[in-house]
Amino acid sequence: MVTFDRSAQLRGAQFVDADLSGARFVRSDLSGAVMRGVELQGAELDAPWLSEPFLVNGVDVVAFVDAELDKRFPGRELRRAADPEGLRFAWDAVERTWAATLDRAAAMPPGSVDVQVDGEWSFAQTLRHLVMATDVWLRKAVLGVEQPYDPIGVPNSEYESDGHDPSVFSSEHPTYDEVLASRAEHVALVRDFIANVTADELEAVRANPWAPEYPETTLSCLHTILEEEWEHHRYAVRDLAAIESDAASTNG
Repeated sequence: MVTFDRSAQLRGAQFVDADLSGARFVRSDLSGAVMRGVELQGAELDAPWLSEPFLVNGVDVVAFVDAELDKRFPGRELRRAADPEGLRFAWDAVERTWAATLDRAAAMPPGSVDVQVDGEWSFAQTLRHLVMATDVWLRKAVLGVEQPYDPIGVPNSEYESDGHDPSVFSSEHPTYDEVLASRAEHVALVRDFIANVTADELEAVRANPWAPEYPETTLSCLHTILEEEWEHHRYAVRDLAAIESDAASTNG
């Protein structure tokens, strides 16, 4: 299979009568892409930051997709809360949702949490990435901790390319119990911060942890954490369902 990475010059390319069936685009920039007369049966698009407009046959589907996800994941609709009380409700919804999902994973066959579906992160790796997300957007951006990273965290490759040093993260594979313990500590950290945050503190200006020249606020940093939680939960339950389906097929 041919692989095109970020060094490939495909910007502005035209594909005419091209067969791209089965192609896979991962962390690729398709903004402004135009597709005409294309066959999309069975195609799957997963864009965590789906922004208007996104037109399908001339219809902007962003609001519809967002509303449908809110129905499927109760509590997700609270992720843009803008005041301390609303944020507390929003985080409580995150905790309840993840608690149920952790119970689901615990009831699955041994080793399920380490299974990678289609090359995506395993359930354990997803939890480790959320550890890092908390370290980035709360411990570093908001709290200003000098050495904010728990070595158990898993960085996204795009951060590494932005000059992030991945050597602070463990090259070893922690046990799942260690992952759960770190994750619980980070969940409690967010909970305790939100429990005491004030409206004035939410407006405090912070530096974007990846691009310090761009200002953030405490509120926007918390919104990013909430977005990370809900998007990765969506990925996690998608893959758990796939693992359960494969196990049922094997045992059936």
